[in-house]
Amino acid sequence: MNQSQRSASIFLALIIDACLTAAAYWLSWWIQFGVLGNGSPLRIVEYSYAARFVIPGFLFLFLCFGLYHPMTVTGRRKEAFQIIKAVIVGVLIFIAVLFALSTHTSYRWSVYFSRRMVIRFGAVEIVFMVGWRNVYRLFLIRRRKSTAHRRNVLMVGCGSAAKQYIDRVVTHLQWGLEIQGILDDHAPAGDYYRDVKVLGKLSDLQQILDRNETQEIVITLQMTEFYKLEEIVNICERSGVHTVFIPDYNNVISTKPYTEDFLGLPMIHLMHVPLMEPGNRFIKRLMDIIGSLLCIVIFSPVMAVTAIAVRVTSPGPVLYKQERVGLYNQPFQMYKFRSMTVQPPDEEVSKWTTKNDPRVTKVGRFIRKTSIDELPQLFNVLTGKMSLVGPRPERPFFVEKFRDEIPRYMVKHQVRPGMTGWAQVNGLRGDTSIAMRIEYDLYYIENWTLAFDFKILFFTVFRGFVNKNAY
Repeated sequence: MNQSQRSASIFLALIIDACLTAAAYWLSWWIQFGVLGNGSPLRIVEYSYAARFVIPGFLFLFLCFGLYHPMTVTGRRKEAFQIIKAVIVGVLIFIAVLFALSTHTSYRWSVYFSRRMVIRFGAVEIVFMVGWRNVYRLFLIRRRKSTAHRRNVLMVGCGSAAKQYIDRVVTHLQWGLEIQGILDDHAPAGDYYRDVKVLGKLSDLQQILDRNETQEIVITLQMTEFYKLEEIVNICERSGVHTVFIPDYNNVISTKPYTEDFLGLPMIHLMHVPLMEPGNRFIKRLMDIIGSLLCIVIFSPVMAVTAIAVRVTSPGPVLYKQERVGLYNQPFQMYKFRSMTVQPPDEEVSKWTTKNDPRVTKVGRFIRKTSIDELPQLFNVLTGKMSLVGPRPERPFFVEKFRDEIPRYMVKHQVRPGMTGWAQVNGLRGDTSIAMRIEYDLYYIENWTLAFDFKILFFTVFRGFVNKNAY
């Protein structure tokens, strides 16, 4: 889908969403006061006044929750889940605004605004949004599977990127792409990859384009052939064919690089890190300060009892300080409740905690299993050394070990380390795969949003505190 088609698709989705949101609103009003016969001291004009803000407000929420991506690419379940989340947030905001307005003398009518109607509107809105999008998706799939609506694509280059592209196209016929063949200087003509034939060399490009049977060129040259790129692009531009470039450097650049205009010089950032932006950093830091203060107050009785238990049952300090590597590779002292017997510094630096580790005390075993030993890190969060959510920090000894063994391990230090993280709520704690943890950490770093942080915190409460891998 090219840019103009995508813009038209988004515009169509906005129009349909606006119409159906209005329909859901007034249908809910009719059910509440017409079908059910519930009386209301408000006139219809007050409900009309609210509708002027509700409809664009919900469209904005749908935009924030990423509901205007191409429907044939976004999965049905994921889209439905995003719709449900957006509508729930919208309904909660709607009710909160009504409550806030009720305290103002000019908007006393909001006291009598039916909250049941608002909740019913949310339910109808979910049905309408999920319903029309699935009907439209089925229409697109059937339409694009027909040969009359398929777009002919020619591949230039037969590297790993080309094969990955073909793998995706042949399993998603609804995208409407028909691969004519491949041109490559290294693969012999007549070879096949998943029924896609090698037609010839790169020098045959102009001859094939002259037939006017190609609507799109996909350039998938290997890195060693990038010097041919300029000539190929010039041929494509002279033929007026839409051209797409898929660089064959997934092992170098992340899936979300972005380009910045550096005074007319295009500059590619190898990785998209949303928390590098000042606005996002401020929002996350504000959440950390407020969240850590609230948690310190809420968990202060638990921390007091734990401190007494540690002190009484095992000789040594209550708190345990350990050097960890944080933001920008800077070391800091991370606090925990002591859960082990006091041991020599050179021994604790380079040893993992294992299952049934004899160094762990009886109280320590319980507070480690329930993550209570991590609560003092709230003060690390408050002072800015850590965040509530982020990749877990590691000891310097293991950082030096893993940086050479695991690709992109050090990328995790581009953000503040966290008390909990995407890897931890997915069960990757304790003696589990470091490589898998890094994959989850990198996904978090590249896809950070405030909503993602709240999701991780939610999962931490319900499945992250007690973990079978925390020894």
